[in-house]
Amino acid sequence: MFPNYGCIEEFNAEFEDFESTLVIEATITDEYKPQEVLLSRTYRIQDEDIQMESGAVVSVVSSDGQEFLFQEQDKGKYVSNTSFAALPQLTYQLAVETQDGKSYNSTAMGLPEVARLDSVYAKRFTNDLGENGMGIFVDASVPSGTTSGFYRYEYEETYKIVAPFWDPVELEVVETPSPHIVKVPRSLDERVCYASFDSNRIILADTEDLDRDSAENILVRFIPSNDYIISHRYSILVRQYSLSTQAHAFFETLNEFSTNESVFSETQPGFLQGNVSGNTDDEKVLGYFDVVNVDEKRIFFNYSDFYPMEDLPPYVDPCHLNVPTIGLIDLVRWDWVKYIDDNFIGSGLGSGPYITVPQVCGDCTALGTPEVPEFWIE
Repeated sequence: MFPNYGCIEEFNAEFEDFESTLVIEATITDEYKPQEVLLSRTYRIQDEDIQMESGAVVSVVSSDGQEFLFQEQDKGKYVSNTSFAALPQLTYQLAVETQDGKSYNSTAMGLPEVARLDSVYAKRFTNDLGENGMGIFVDASVPSGTTSGFYRYEYEETYKIVAPFWDPVELEVVETPSPHIVKVPRSLDERVCYASFDSNRIILADTEDLDRDSAENILVRFIPSNDYIISHRYSILVRQYSLSTQAHAFFETLNEFSTNESVFSETQPGFLQGNVSGNTDDEKVLGYFDVVNVDEKRIFFNYSDFYPMEDLPPYVDPCHLNVPTIGLIDLVRWDWVKYIDDNFIGSGLGSGPYITVPQVCGDCTALGTPEVPEFWIE
């Protein structure tokens, strides 16, 4: 018997001293392309959506007098009108003026020493928590004679999804003369799909404390062996950004401050000062304008490469078989179930006419897209 502690009241957190602060995410690279700047606002923990900053005037000016103007492409996302690449002999400065007339400027930034992403590789191992899985590692090096190298990593992972209960037949509702179900041929596009996701955390490394000018076995991603995303074929594109000492220090501190999925959530005690400031003393801004060298590599691997003769990881859904009777027409109409087979006497599953599974088990488009990515290699 549990003791009775009385009623439980809902707790609603209120932050009376919350201050909406402009957040600037701006990284200019040595890649010749349209460059991007993201503007948003800090938000309360209980807020569901990030408030993007719209209607701003954004530009980057180089030390040789060139001005690159940015146009708002999506809400809060500003893209340069022309493609350009950061050059090693120049410095660059960011300027932002918000819709309410407040203006912000960064310090002038130049490219750091070029670092090389030597290799990206996968290996099966057991991490410090005792979990077995796949680690994605990188090796990097800096030019000879450079005292230290600082790196930040991002990745985009893409994986193949195969619907385990796809069937060449599906159910369809015919509305006239009265709603009834018929069997029709099934589209192949719903059997194999692909899904892609970007990294959402800060990954840093450096060679400052090493006796050599390279960093090896840097873990950028760990995937538990029971994660369905590695069930078939998996690919990851790793991007390495060479950082200045100041940029590395900023992101390292930001990493310590960040406790939520977004690194720019509600401001923490002790405001984090970057290299962007308002043109008035009382105007706070959170963010960092960075100019970086970029190197990237992509790898692929199959589950069978590292788990030969082993069962696939559990699918994202247990895929229980069902034979619905009540509401079957609505289940089919709203695409909530997929056909597996006709039910037969003695199946032990029930009295419904068809054996079905949840949509995600028979239709891969619930998790991804059937279009094969341009870079994909089997």
